[in-house]
Amino acid sequence: VQLQASGGGLTQAGGSLRLSCAASGRTFSSYGMGWFRQAPGKEREFVAAISWSGGSTYYADSVKGRFTISRTNAKNTVYLQMNSLKPEDTAVYYCAARYSSGSYYSSYEYHYWGQGTLVTVSS
Repeated sequence: VQLQASGGGLTQAGGSLRLSCAASGRTFSSYGMGWFRQAPGKEREFVAAISWSGGSTYYADSVKGRFTISRTNAKNTVYLQMNSLKPEDTAVYYCAARYSSGSYYSSYEYHYWGQGTLVTVSS
């Protein structure tokens, strides 16, 4: 599986961005998908995840109520709608795919990673 993230950019605090992650391959619908982020000087952290069917979603406490993850299996794409952005949301955002049954919150459970897209939120 190859993943291509896009949609990052510069916005002001309170603004919105929508990230997309396009996946290659015919088995996209078999994978759970996640978004992680890494800010300068910090470790990569979990943001959101969605099960293969889209029936279950998971969020970090820091983004709950502001971000929404969704997927369209027919288009091999997962999305991250980010609203009410804050300067602390500034980071490189990575999408990832998994076929394991472990925790959605752990980056170790993800087997494929995209290249990242930069989100910058100014105050």
